[in-house]
Amino acid sequence: MTLHQLRIFLAVAQTATLTRASKQLGLAQPSLSQQLARLEESVGTRLFDRARNRMELTDAGRVLLRHAQNILKEVSEAEAGLREFAAGKRSIIRIAGLNSVVKALLPEALKRCGGVRPALEVDIHEAAPAEVLEMLYSRQADIGLIGADSVAQSSIGFRQVPIIEDPYVFAVPRAIRLAAIKDLHGAPESAARVLNSAIEFNFGTPHTLRVQQWYQRVLPAHRIVAHCRTYDVALELVRAGFGVCLVPAMTALELAGTLDGIELYATDHGNRRTVAIIADQYLRLSPYKDLVEALQAAGRSLTLPPILPMPKMMVQAEAEVEEA
Repeated sequence: MTLHQLRIFLAVAQTATLTRASKQLGLAQPSLSQQLARLEESVGTRLFDRARNRMELTDAGRVLLRHAQNILKEVSEAEAGLREFAAGKRSIIRIAGLNSVVKALLPEALKRCGGVRPALEVDIHEAAPAEVLEMLYSRQADIGLIGADSVAQSSIGFRQVPIIEDPYVFAVPRAIRLAAIKDLHGAPESAARVLNSAIEFNFGTPHTLRVQQWYQRVLPAHRIVAHCRTYDVALELVRAGFGVCLVPAMTALELAGTLDGIELYATDHGNRRTVAIIADQYLRLSPYKDLVEALQAAGRSLTLPPILPMPKMMVQAEAEVEEA
């Protein structure tokens, strides 16, 4: 069956006569009769009982009527949507990125885009860096939001646009009172046990090695107690007193009480540079260009959570490494 046949079938079913359906559709009656005959031949059963110049639906016809109404409604909506695209009134952007970045920046960026593209539709995927790249290469995403150092540079065939930098911080259960601990040797046993319990991230990137080296330098007696794939889960583990972790400050923004029971301390691990990865041709076109610029503006206006000075324990560990 074809859409043309379904439109004829629906018109005849609604008007109950070929004459009225012919006028409604602007088609000759013989053409309508021919298309209905072909439709009945394709489905293998009669759809109308023809009597006294009226077209009465059979049981099979009533079944097809329900489906035809749904099908033609969907097609009509699709055609209307495509006309909006053709007229430049509506756009869909597919974004894939780290949960922490998407959560912190995208709502504000979309708000900023509201006046530029009121009919903007966004398809959001939260994913690890490697998955983001796969989605970009397979055309399942238009823009990727990841850390610049989370993937090998040679593997990227897209433009990298700087969005925001946020420092790496040491997340510790508030009950530890880390600021009062000069070094691990003099820490209470319960505190030392938690401090030596490291929570790491399995992003499968070169950055993972740098994080491991940082733990070796600052907490040489640490052990890995958990591997996570999202910063949210890691911070929940810290809050529960299960261990400590090194996270970008932006991941710990106070959303839904994220920092309850957690202290953040400055580190010497540097900053995470978040970039938008996008194909060159998209970067020159609206609404992609508009959204990337809005993400940059959202990054500039973002207020990071409170960060305490680098703890004495960490400074002492650094000094011991330098002496060695």
